[in-house]
Amino acid sequence: MLFNSLHFLIFFPIVTLLYYLLKQKYRWILLFIASTYFYSAFFLPYILILYFIIIIDYVCGILIENSKNKTKLFWLLYSIISNIGLLFYFKYYNFFIDVFVEYLPNVKHLDIILPIGLSFHTFQSLSYTIEVYKGKQKAEKHIGYFANYVLFFPQMVAGPIERYDCLGKELRSKHVFNFKNISNGLRLILYGLFVKMCIADNLAPLVNEFYSNPTQYYSSSAWIALIAFSIQIYADFYGYSTIAVGAARLLGINLMDNFNQPYFATSFYQFWQRWHISLTTWFRNYVFFPMGGSYVNAFRWIINVLLVFALSGFWHGANYTFIIWGFLHGLFYLIEKGFSNFIPVFIAKNKIFLTFGAIATFTLVTFIWVFFRAENFDKALLVIKQCYTYTFEAKKDLLINIQTITMLAVFIVFEIVIYKSRFDLFFQNQKTVIRWFVYIILAFCLLLFSGIQSYQFIYFQF
Repeated sequence: MLFNSLHFLIFFPIVTLLYYLLKQKYRWILLFIASTYFYSAFFLPYILILYFIIIIDYVCGILIENSKNKTKLFWLLYSIISNIGLLFYFKYYNFFIDVFVEYLPNVKHLDIILPIGLSFHTFQSLSYTIEVYKGKQKAEKHIGYFANYVLFFPQMVAGPIERYDCLGKELRSKHVFNFKNISNGLRLILYGLFVKMCIADNLAPLVNEFYSNPTQYYSSSAWIALIAFSIQIYADFYGYSTIAVGAARLLGINLMDNFNQPYFATSFYQFWQRWHISLTTWFRNYVFFPMGGSYVNAFRWIINVLLVFALSGFWHGANYTFIIWGFLHGLFYLIEKGFSNFIPVFIAKNKIFLTFGAIATFTLVTFIWVFFRAENFDKALLVIKQCYTYTFEAKKDLLINIQTITMLAVFIVFEIVIYKSRFDLFFQNQKTVIRWFVYIILAFCLLLFSGIQSYQFIYFQF
């Protein structure tokens, strides 16, 4: 079920109404049924995979808490292997068959469909068993609440990846009908739909057209396509996350912010503090720190950083292009770190220097997105080559219509206005006439300028 569908428009108000009508002790049942229905609307049989994750990690959590030493470690490894094994089978099996095809001549590809959001589910559930193993989280004895932690429908498909000490507590808390929660939730949903449907979905055809045959276009059009995809993927994922936070807010449940205006970042370090924050936090806590973090020698630290970035790329997809995308982010992060040691503080804090840093970061991030978007490595190189191919041969221009340009201008204005804040929190303090003027503008844009075709959220494939 898509957030930007009539199905969800009918489904969610019913769930919200029932949620507040039911007594607290029955609400977990409603959320479980609603979340199961929400996910089953994509492909019914795959809900069984999520049930499998729930049962495995629920049992492992209890066994870890009640065990000691090697037995405790055994149940943690059992949880990790079960989750990663499931992810490997559906997402990476065919990739590894291609890599080792000469050594496995009789092994064939599997005709399987990747369950939507499986990477998110496994990472979120794994964070729970790891925290129980570390003694920082008590094992949940109520399987219903744990099931809702894995299934919670607003964020189950594309995050944010929540820890149990945050979302579990929210799911257990008693929530009363609160006008402030309702108004803030609706604001976020409205803005999220605008970002997805008026920005991402209007740029999608443009990007798809170019990437289908990049050699047909002038180099100027190649750069337009690169920038268009950079904005598209941000608007698509940011739009989803904003709707997710808003939907949960309507139920009185707080989800973490997954984005903090990353394209205003003045460095790669800052970019990853602002982009997909929950994933960055996950890799930092459960991969980078266990590898020694920053408390190792310089060479080991460099290897750790590159490995974590490459793994984060591989998490996104079973393709060399994703690994390269992650590796390049790690490489530029290291280069940036190296140069920062030689830049005086008074220069580093200078507005001109920070502006240059923001432009340079956005440009490089946009360029690296090529490896994320291209179907394969050869296609990525072809796109890059096209950016620097100047010819007098007749080629096509990639044209952006006035509607898309207008929507982009509105989006940029909003992002500047709410800088260092969040849409709902910024406008809740504004005068009534200003708030409603903004609501009308967004509703008007949604009615008249939404993309002609509705596109599935990009991060659903991960």
